[in-house]
Amino acid sequence: MVAKLPPYLPSAVGFGTDDAAFLAQNGFDVVRLGVIYRAVEPMPGVYDDNYLNGIAATVQQLGARGVYTLLDFHQDQYNERFHGEGFPDWAVQDDGLANTPDHGFPGNYTTMPALEHAFDSLWADAPGPGGVGLQERYAAAWAHVAARFAGDDHVLGYDLFNEPWPGSAWPSCVSSSGCPAFEAKLGALEAKVIAAIRGADPKHLVWYEPNGSFNLGQAETQLPNFHDPRAGMSFHDYCSSTTAVACISPEQLVLDKALRRSRKTGDALLLTEFGATNDVATLTRVETDADAIRMPWIEWAYCGCSDPTTSAIPADSEALVLDPEQSPQGANLVHATLGALVRPYPLVVAGTPARFGFDPKKRVFNLSYSTARAGGRSRFRAGACTQVFVPALQYPHGYSARVSGARVISRRGSGTLELASRRGAKKVRVKLTAAKHGRTAAPKLTAGCR
Repeated sequence: MVAKLPPYLPSAVGFGTDDAAFLAQNGFDVVRLGVIYRAVEPMPGVYDDNYLNGIAATVQQLGARGVYTLLDFHQDQYNERFHGEGFPDWAVQDDGLANTPDHGFPGNYTTMPALEHAFDSLWADAPGPGGVGLQERYAAAWAHVAARFAGDDHVLGYDLFNEPWPGSAWPSCVSSSGCPAFEAKLGALEAKVIAAIRGADPKHLVWYEPNGSFNLGQAETQLPNFHDPRAGMSFHDYCSSTTAVACISPEQLVLDKALRRSRKTGDALLLTEFGATNDVATLTRVETDADAIRMPWIEWAYCGCSDPTTSAIPADSEALVLDPEQSPQGANLVHATLGALVRPYPLVVAGTPARFGFDPKKRVFNLSYSTARAGGRSRFRAGACTQVFVPALQYPHGYSARVSGARVISRRGSGTLELASRRGAKKVRVKLTAAKHGRTAAPKLTAGCR
């Protein structure tokens, strides 16, 4: 949920308590919430706390319903001057180069000299107003935001920079060998931001991003290891082809390369953006691939909201809800997209997940896990509780649960299936199938999780 137009607040486009309730009801437990740098620091060294209060109000609305917020310093094409948004005007250093031709988004990234130079200035940490480097200003702004949200338990963390663009170095980054020279510069900026955030907030996760071409499966990331125990890599998964068959390989490559990064660094992983379409096959394909490797995901986007940098025509073809000013129901919903995104998944696992997946055609969900704790040195006690979200949208007449290694302790037909592991069980397996029309084949009510 990113509001890309002034005043850059979700509430200004109508996102509110009804939207938060709708998301929670349908099993969404995190929102990537756009925070626009231009609004945070409209003048050098001057922060707009009223703007952050507006962001905080949305965080609170979501948190009251158990939905976490990932705060995202969102930018596309740097600034409005380049048919984008993100950085304040005072941080634009383009040396007066032409901001033509204007091919909109994303065309300007590769064709507009002024935009390339603005990014080059940022990566070079060029001195800005008062002689302070652009990167130092950016890191200080993040520290100010982190100080504001350090005590908020429903903040998932901080997404440091949406889709970093290499500027004039972009041709090297679309090669299969990658662009270590650029990612050394990107890593230097992200290291500064992480250090600044840690001075204000040692607790929350920090999510760095690789260069934008990583998100198309083109090359491994060459970012340095940040050696932060609460760091994770935020990445996106898109395909530049228009045919489904041609997209299968690059979409899987993105996930594979993200896993390799995590194995090397130990950092967490979060697929923070994919979709940007109402094509059900594309949405389902990426979700299924992500579930197969137990990768958490966030889809783009909640609404079109007059997005000035969408590559889709119309912008509403990327939306789940057409107009947040109106209630999220009926004709205001893109029902095919909702049906593709809402699916069963494990909320809490008393053990180590082995696999899970959902077949949307058969409406069958499978989950298996070991009762061993992470690291395998001990096991959860008998009776430890696992919870699975079971959406009524996929199981309108209820469901049957076949379980081994645990017993069902949730209410019949509950939207949250609760399992208590049996004494001596080393593995638990769960299979959900849709009940036939007119009957609900769910377990009887028992004590529930404690």
